[in-house]
Amino acid sequence: MSTELGLAALAATLEARDHVSAEEKQALADLGWRARDFARGTEIVPDRSRPSESCLLAIGLATRAVLLRNGTRQLTAVHVPGDFVDLHGMLIKRMDHSVVALTDCTVCFVEHEKLERLGETHPHLWRLLSVLVAIDSAVQRAWMVGLGRRNPLSHLAHLLCELYVRLEIVAAASENEFDFRVGQAELADMLGLSVVHTNRTV
Repeated sequence: MSTELGLAALAATLEARDHVSAEEKQALADLGWRARDFARGTEIVPDRSRPSESCLLAIGLATRAVLLRNGTRQLTAVHVPGDFVDLHGMLIKRMDHSVVALTDCTVCFVEHEKLERLGETHPHLWRLLSVLVAIDSAVQRAWMVGLGRRNPLSHLAHLLCELYVRLEIVAAASENEFDFRVGQAELADMLGLSVVHTNRTV
């Protein structure tokens, strides 16, 4: 059931960019997914690991995290259902960050080898997955601008608007509302602020 939810969210994400045929959806379903649950705060993909699988978020929210030597961390992305949280791992081979569950999550894993074969048999589908990597990079640039140039209120507003649009695509947001169960410490790590400053901004 969780795999079906993840694939439905992925299909909605892809179809927001281009048409996905029934054959392509079936090709995705036939990849041999392995579902696994992660409790809030659990590491899904470790930093410095060399994954042989990519993971699709089916339920919950996840984040990319970079831990600094002084014990602080910067959260650099929020992932919603339908997101491949580490598709770029196929290219960089060694992760330069971790992926952590922001809420209780269900994640569906698929082997890189199977994704590579999918690219050979369904080039249009592979192009769409590549578009997701490009969009992910664009989102990262927007976060960089927020950290460097937006004031805290504008940065928080941009984050909430970004999440609303992305969650709306997968039918997890409507009528200007969505579920965002994160603490202020986690929000502070996204915005690059202290918890006190984050509280005042909220």
